[in-house]
Amino acid sequence: MNIRAIASELATLRDLVRWGLSQFNQAELCFAQGMPTAIDEAVYLCLSALHLPPDFSADYFDCRLTHDEKCRVLEYYRQRLQQHKPAAYITHEAWFAGLAFYVDERVLIPRSPIAELIEQQFSPWVDADRVHAILDLCTGSGCIAIACAYAFESASVVASDVSVDALAVAAINCENHGLNERLELIESDLFAKVPARKFDIIVSNPPYVSSAEMAGLPREFSYEPTTGLEAGADGMAMVRSILKQAKEYLSDDGILVVEVGYSRPTLEQLLPDVPFTWLEFEHGGYGVFLLGAAQLREYQAIFDAL
Repeated sequence: MNIRAIASELATLRDLVRWGLSQFNQAELCFAQGMPTAIDEAVYLCLSALHLPPDFSADYFDCRLTHDEKCRVLEYYRQRLQQHKPAAYITHEAWFAGLAFYVDERVLIPRSPIAELIEQQFSPWVDADRVHAILDLCTGSGCIAIACAYAFESASVVASDVSVDALAVAAINCENHGLNERLELIESDLFAKVPARKFDIIVSNPPYVSSAEMAGLPREFSYEPTTGLEAGADGMAMVRSILKQAKEYLSDDGILVVEVGYSRPTLEQLLPDVPFTWLEFEHGGYGVFLLGAAQLREYQAIFDAL
């Protein structure tokens, strides 16, 4: 890809977006890590390379760019096209629940539909005024925990992850959002080192990809940490552990919210007698269940037998 030659043939921001869109479609890139379509990603990479905000007005898309500016955009495009590198790892930025987060290859790219639940303060499942403590298991970049801290300003938030590398990224985001005093990061394999206390909300987006499915994922997913995706032969290793232990950490009126994505049928087959509440999302999303504290107690024997 001759960046300087291509740059000489393009003039405006709109030209670059159109060229990027055509190239992305031709390359059959995967758009499943935050950006829904090729044009969304072409616009985002272009604006990011030019240090422009994501809500930059389309009225200015016909402005002419300098040669150096065009080359910066095309370098971002080159990484996306030739390396299949996800956009968020090129820009080191991802958006979740309307908030910006630093990301790199140490963490998964934020994309969970749980963002919609957080923005709605998990309504109608909890009374927001009575939420005092929140636990985010497998926090990764810290996006869920940090978004919860914004949504529940009077609540304390604990975020745990087994990965020291992931916690380093979460610490960067915690600092960037000014939440060091309210958000506690813990190195822990699920509940292993979580303080013995009760939480009103336990939320988790754990690994849930099966070993067989890992082999078939698009090339883009190879940039993400395998430990953040794969969870045993059937993808349910982490979910089993969460269901076994959550009761001990949940307040009497608390809720457990866990994402299992397209592994939902596997979980339903594994636990056919458990009445999971499968949540629906206005902006798209699938495979997030909710159980209340009373349900966890009622079905504890089934969970223990997993």
